[in-house]
Amino acid sequence: MLKNTASLDLVEFVETQILPQYAQFDKAHNMEHATRVIRRSLELARSTGADINMVYVIAAYHDLGLTGPRAIHHITSGKILASDARLKRWFSADQISIMREAVEDHRASASRAPRSMYGKIVAEADRDLSPEVVFRRTVQFGLSNYPELNKEQQWQRFAEHMESKYSVRGYIRLWIPGSQNEQNLNQLRNIIANPRLLKEAFEKYFSEEVNA
Repeated sequence: MLKNTASLDLVEFVETQILPQYAQFDKAHNMEHATRVIRRSLELARSTGADINMVYVIAAYHDLGLTGPRAIHHITSGKILASDARLKRWFSADQISIMREAVEDHRASASRAPRSMYGKIVAEADRDLSPEVVFRRTVQFGLSNYPELNKEQQWQRFAEHMESKYSVRGYIRLWIPGSQNEQNLNQLRNIIANPRLLKEAFEKYFSEEVNA
């Protein structure tokens, strides 16, 4: 196994058999999102000393459960990973168990901390909290999943989501102190706290998405 990157045969398997599945999901959870989570996970793995191959697979499988109900997609994703016998070529049963738990623990609304460093890595990598990414993905999700809502209703959904998830009272939790996400979340919260700035952000990304 190479020290700073996943094994080449594992990468080939994931890129040909796993990642193409993300093409069926909404814009907020598509191939671009999956590859971003992989890239950020590998960066965190290198800084924490985690197993590169395990981190790579966890990130690649983390949202596959979106083929079913979104509310339990993290559980479904874990089951998909654990039941994929092809992974036995690279990993032991204990490693697969750890990877399954990490996938299960990645969801932002989880009330407890991930059970291992691997769960913390994918949870952190899944949260690209730069304001422009958060705002755009939230608008994209609303348009893809609630197409019946008019613009004002989309705005209400957007604002409520920002408050419930990302504000100082929100449920999102970060598990790796001092990360870039921590800095981005503070910036995001400053915008959320200013209704004018938040509405301007919505108008910008809503207009770009509907006119794309």
